[in-house]
Amino acid sequence: MKPAVGGETPVSISEKKKKNKTKVPRLEEYLQQRDYLGALTLLEFQRNIGEKEEHADLWIGYCAFHLGDHKRAMEVFLSYVWVYLACVLFFLGLYKEAEEAASKAPVSPLQNRLLFHLAHKFNDEKRLMSFHQNLEDVTEDQLSLASIHYMRSHYQEAIDIYKRLLLQNRDFLALKVYVALCYYKLDYYDVSQEVLAVYLQSIPDSTIALNLKACNHFRLYNGKAAEAELKNLIDISSCSFEFAKELIRHNLVVFRGGEGALQVLPPLIDVIPEARLNLVIYYLRQGVNEKISHLLFSQEYILKGVVNAALGQEIGSRDHLKIAQQFFQLVGGSASECDTIPGRQCMASCFFLLRQFEDVLVYLNSVKGYFYNDDTFNFNYAQAKAALGNYKEAEEVFLLIQNEKIKNDYVYLSWLARCYIMNQKGRLAWELYLKMGTSSDSFSLLQLIANDCYKMGQFYYAAKAFDALEKLDPGSNYWEGKRGACVGIFQLILANKESKETLKEVVPLLRNTGNPQVEYIIRALRKWAKDNRVLLS
Repeated sequence: MKPAVGGETPVSISEKKKKNKTKVPRLEEYLQQRDYLGALTLLEFQRNIGEKEEHADLWIGYCAFHLGDHKRAMEVFLSYVWVYLACVLFFLGLYKEAEEAASKAPVSPLQNRLLFHLAHKFNDEKRLMSFHQNLEDVTEDQLSLASIHYMRSHYQEAIDIYKRLLLQNRDFLALKVYVALCYYKLDYYDVSQEVLAVYLQSIPDSTIALNLKACNHFRLYNGKAAEAELKNLIDISSCSFEFAKELIRHNLVVFRGGEGALQVLPPLIDVIPEARLNLVIYYLRQGVNEKISHLLFSQEYILKGVVNAALGQEIGSRDHLKIAQQFFQLVGGSASECDTIPGRQCMASCFFLLRQFEDVLVYLNSVKGYFYNDDTFNFNYAQAKAALGNYKEAEEVFLLIQNEKIKNDYVYLSWLARCYIMNQKGRLAWELYLKMGTSSDSFSLLQLIANDCYKMGQFYYAAKAFDALEKLDPGSNYWEGKRGACVGIFQLILANKESKETLKEVVPLLRNTGNPQVEYIIRALRKWAKDNRVLLS
């Protein structure tokens, strides 16, 4: 018996040295010598001990073919045909057929990656996690994982993988485009631009990179700047592949504010994912809400929220508004979106529908630097400020808005009128009414002016508004409001806060009403005017 001391005997060391001198031939050497039997033996040995050669099964089929074992070669190649066929079907969008073909292929890393992506397409979380667990720490599998993170809006997770791979493989320049895409999706357009610039120095004619650069310019500046950047891509792709032309046509619609949307976007719905969303946005802006619902997929929560909010406000449906609030909360509260600009806008929208305007401003204030010239943002921002009584700032923001459709909207006009009145600018509110003409909205604005001006002690415009309401709706009783406003004007004159000349306009306003109190009030006004040498006619 010998004690186990953990060392090697001199004999074992000698034997090891002899073994090391015997060099095992490499696969390439067998193939160069056309020793297919030796190559096959080596491949099977490596497979048995777990040291599998890259594409070992295909080499086995190759050797079997040359050794005349055509049946075995056929079985090998047929099994690989299925996974390659499945990849082709996947890129054709034939996902069910791709899954059927992949299931006939032998187990391999490529098959696992393909089934991983198919599980994502089918929204099958259980199978997705199963294939996820089979991924290894190799470049191909990690790239596949990063792409799934990207498609599931987990952009920071995707960035982490791409950056780690870049540290290991600095010549993988295309990864910089992927990183730039992720930063774009996170709304860090300036960072995206910096990362992209490094790639474009090496590959200046990349379609994807040039298009992304134009998109960054659109977000950072405006559509005109973006279109100027896109011109480089137009020149390059004049004789290039069709996808670049479709991408250009799509983005020109976006950069030009929806111009040509109905001609360009519908044919691209199944080609460019954003085409569907942009068509929805176009219909929303045009107020054609009935054409939207069939364009939306379940994962497009933000647009579902916007559509339900628009429909809820249009038809007065509390159910639609509640659904919209839930969609906004779902996006804004998610871990992947809570710190993004769209996520914060969603939370602002959620609180807006709940009428919690202090919370609305918390979220809008955090992103307002990105939306100084955005009319829709300013419209919501101003409403939130006005709802909290901050009328001075609200008025300033309302006046930044340039979009004529918004400026003609009753919600805009009524809020602006209220801000004017609360800021002691009743004349400007009255001018808004005069510009509206006759409509149900103008009648509502008139009621707002009459009541708010009365409340704020701007009795002259309150009296004019009540007088106009009397003429438009003789059957209703506006006399008490009108009488109080006229008496209020007289009190302001007595306190030297209103010009005495205003009394000239008060008497005709009173005479427009056939109430018996009118003559009594007018006699009192005439007596005071006579005593104070004020001409009433």
